[in-house]
Amino acid sequence: MPNADVIIVGSGIAALITAYYLHEDKNVMIFTKSKKEQSNSWLAQGGVAAVVSKEDDWHSHYEDTVVAGCHHNDQRAVEILVQEGPKQIQELINKGFRFDTDERGHLQLGKEGAHQFRRILHAGGDATGRKLVSFLLKQLVDKVTVVEEEMVLELLIKNGRCVGIKTKKKSGEAACYYASATVIATGGCGSIYAFSSNASTVTGDGIALAYRAGAEIVDMEFIQFHPTMLYINGKAVGLISEAVRGEGAILVTEDGRKVMESIHPQKDLAPRDVVARTIHDEVLQGNNVYLDISMIANFSHRFPTISQLCRSYGIDIESGKLPVVPGAHFLMGGIKTDVNGRTSVAGLYAVGEAACTGVHGANRLASNSLLEGIVFGKRLAEILRNGVQENHFVETCKYTENHFMKKLTKTLPSKQQIQTRMMQYVGIVRNESGLECAKQWFEQFSIPDLLSVDLNELTIEEITIINMIIIGWMITTSALKRTESRGGHYRTDYPSMDKNWKGTRIVRTKEELFVNV
Repeated sequence: MPNADVIIVGSGIAALITAYYLHEDKNVMIFTKSKKEQSNSWLAQGGVAAVVSKEDDWHSHYEDTVVAGCHHNDQRAVEILVQEGPKQIQELINKGFRFDTDERGHLQLGKEGAHQFRRILHAGGDATGRKLVSFLLKQLVDKVTVVEEEMVLELLIKNGRCVGIKTKKKSGEAACYYASATVIATGGCGSIYAFSSNASTVTGDGIALAYRAGAEIVDMEFIQFHPTMLYINGKAVGLISEAVRGEGAILVTEDGRKVMESIHPQKDLAPRDVVARTIHDEVLQGNNVYLDISMIANFSHRFPTISQLCRSYGIDIESGKLPVVPGAHFLMGGIKTDVNGRTSVAGLYAVGEAACTGVHGANRLASNSLLEGIVFGKRLAEILRNGVQENHFVETCKYTENHFMKKLTKTLPSKQQIQTRMMQYVGIVRNESGLECAKQWFEQFSIPDLLSVDLNELTIEEITIINMIIIGWMITTSALKRTESRGGHYRTDYPSMDKNWKGTRIVRTKEELFVNV
């Protein structure tokens, strides 16, 4: 059977950085269920946050990250992110990557919400993610094996250790691949919501894979909603980067009232959860919300991707107003890992948005996501490059062997039904009755049965829907357990933060399923 030293599931920035720093020493295979360019990283407009100016320092970046994360962050993870980030940025520059510069050749630094200083590096204006992914893919040509349009069905577990993956092609053909180390880098789960900035393929598959294999999952209730999705005919059709507000754009109602004027000291650059809830409240009151960009000179040149998006939907950017609505953007929780990517299952690693080191806390600071993939991807590569060692991070999860033998007996819902349910009951604002309604709806499909169903005879569409149900149930159950409001998790019945709260973790054992707080 096919073998590799390291198998990486996913093709975004975290996956590619890991592969980039591994390929000279290890045989690496990358798997993606669609095309290698179809990822959230490819779509990322904002940029990379890093301390590269003399006026700034890592303590400030640390403070901004923790404040945005509502002090739910892992302090060690944040220190690593903000201290190692500038070094990694310089290394990318030394390797030939070009960030945007001014006419004197100095790095252009933008500002985004909740940052004290200008520290956001961009490439290609608002095409930073695409530029980074393209650069890394070019570096990896003929150096790693990239397998496209082949979905990972399950992780192969033997004697409590992950030893590889089982995949399925669109044709239905299945295959097994074995490796000393398997890395989940599949991104988050934004596309289980009706309004989302994520690629349509980002449905939480990697997290569901890890959960079925017995890995510990944490903080799934913390979903960040980006405040400004372009809103056309009742649909969120694309992201309008926070960098637009960083350059001076403001949120207004149809009659010109400034939406954020009296809401937060940082006004339009308040943390994303605050801005998203404010827009949400305006919409509930029947008000349309717009992003006024009239004060930004040369908007088309500064934001070419956004300008093209607007033109494709017939929006005249010269009018100065773009209709917006919040949409699911980023998962702060995920597969629990240490700062080196190790999970609670031996041989299984996770990095990027699919992983939860605790670096983002309850709400991610703008432009820390690409930075996370760069910093923690390299750290994971260093661990794997030095040899796959016995995992000292293994927790007490007992479920280790694959026993996926049950037949699917329930009629599955459509993707749209799941997305609508999540948006309605587990969205920007939550309460107990809505969460209970969503929980009961998900549990009618029998979560234990879905976790042990035999996937081999199912279609890729059916497997994706099963993963969406499992992820939706995780988020809902975690949100019910957290009886406080913090960051991306806001409950109208518990509107304040509780300083004594820690995290929610979801653990699977062979005998039972439970959420532990």
